[in-house]
Amino acid sequence: MSENKPESGPTVNPRVTWEGCSVLLDINDGDRLVFARLSAGSTLKIGNKTFSLQPLIGCPFGSLFQVESGKEKPYLSRFIPPTEENNVQDEGGCQLQEESRDNRAIIDNNQAQSLTGDDIDAMRRQGATGNEIVEALIANSATFDKKTQFSQEKYRLKKQKKYAPRVLLRRPFSRSICEAYFKKYPARIGFLRVDTLSLLLSMANVTANSDVLVLDMVGGLVTGAVAERLGGSGSVCNTYLGGTPYPMEIIRMFNFNNEICKRVLRCSVNDLCAVQNETSEQVSQREDVCTMESQSDEKTSLSVSTEEVHLSSKNGILDLVPENELSTTGKTCKAPKAGEKAPKEAIQSWKENGFTSLIIAAPEQDAWILVKDLLPLLTYSAPFAIYHQYLQPLAKCMHNLQLEKMAIGLQLSEPWLREYQVLPSRTHPCMQMSGSGGYILSGTRAYSNTSQS
Repeated sequence: MSENKPESGPTVNPRVTWEGCSVLLDINDGDRLVFARLSAGSTLKIGNKTFSLQPLIGCPFGSLFQVESGKEKPYLSRFIPPTEENNVQDEGGCQLQEESRDNRAIIDNNQAQSLTGDDIDAMRRQGATGNEIVEALIANSATFDKKTQFSQEKYRLKKQKKYAPRVLLRRPFSRSICEAYFKKYPARIGFLRVDTLSLLLSMANVTANSDVLVLDMVGGLVTGAVAERLGGSGSVCNTYLGGTPYPMEIIRMFNFNNEICKRVLRCSVNDLCAVQNETSEQVSQREDVCTMESQSDEKTSLSVSTEEVHLSSKNGILDLVPENELSTTGKTCKAPKAGEKAPKEAIQSWKENGFTSLIIAAPEQDAWILVKDLLPLLTYSAPFAIYHQYLQPLAKCMHNLQLEKMAIGLQLSEPWLREYQVLPSRTHPCMQMSGSGGYILSGTRAYSNTSQS
């Protein structure tokens, strides 16, 4: 029982992993991205080998691990990259040779390598490490010395990924989670790119001690990003249409403690809009009904919560795979649950004071219909930001807001992001990039004679 206390206790170091925390495993520099929950019995499959994730517990985020060939079975070992001081002296002397060397005389006929597969298997049985196998392949290659320095680096990296895979231990937070989902399944997060997410939070002025109203139909990514920025202060109201809350399973990957999870509350749009015209008895009756509905929803969503989404890939293509392919045995520590039903006191406070900002990320809904109901819930001069994958729904919403004089400072923005490869003598934009990151409509709620306080 004492092992479960550090998960939510005040002595937890957020920079170091603990048993039961969620991690993002970056295998071979982005070839595979895996979301996993660390435990003593959890394992990860790389190629045709299965490795225990226990060595990752208690290590700081950002640690690098490498597959080592043990006498009994391979395992993950902490890897410290060598310094490049030794290579600085050689670069000046090899620069002239590099200018006169090219790959035009090299013929790829699969005969340059004299080391066979049986020889490599024999080295593995003798306990040779992955780095030793890579060096043996380089030594037995007839064309390695004839290649350019750039080609030699590519050859070494290719063999290293095959015989000595490396795993980078990354901390799941807004940016890493958004990037991982956007690479393969952007539809699950509404095609919300990481730069668009950051702009969405900034335009909504999400700061400490804010009361943020969020309509999140992108799996809980926006709700988690808002709660992460608040840092345990203020509150986040995750609202929804109808009687069934939207799924927000992504928020479980943020490793929020109990203090932050308590700040994430749920309340339907009908309850927020109707509470102004109801008595306290009617509100309490509706809360009882919603509590019964939420309990039934928890039972149906139990099967969803037992699946930990993780990304895997071959040749750079990512796939979402259920957690049951990450073999887990023994008792696993569960993360604190976020998104409890909003109490009557919180709803009354939101009614009297209003929300300080509004964020809408509902690509499948009409933006104007949502804003027309949710904007009166904000306090006057409160900012709002609406995300949509396409421009036309937001343009229509902007036109209606101008006609109704409900907001001022309206602005339609299209974020643009390009990633660059920065390497010596070969800095250029990456060859593949997303065409659009969606659009954001932002503004400030204005007071008018027709507005209802």
